[in-house]
Amino acid sequence: MPQLNTSTWLTVILSMMFTLFIIFQLKTMSYQFPSNPQPTCSKQTKQMTPWEKKWTKIYSPLS
Repeated sequence: MPQLNTSTWLTVILSMMFTLFIIFQLKTMSYQFPSNPQPTCSKQTKQMTPWEKKWTKIYSPLS
C-alpha cells in the first residue's frame, strides 16, 4: 500500500489562507462606510391591543 505524500500540504494550506485573506480584504475595501453616522429619531406609534384594554388576573402557580 503506497504512502500518502503530504509534503506539499503545508504550502497548499498556507497559500489558500493567504489568498482567502487577500480576497476578503479586497471585498471589504469596496464597501463605502459612512464617516460619521447620525442617529435618526423615529416616532413609535402605540398600537392598542385587545388584551391591553381590559384587566386580566394573573394566577401564581400552586406550590
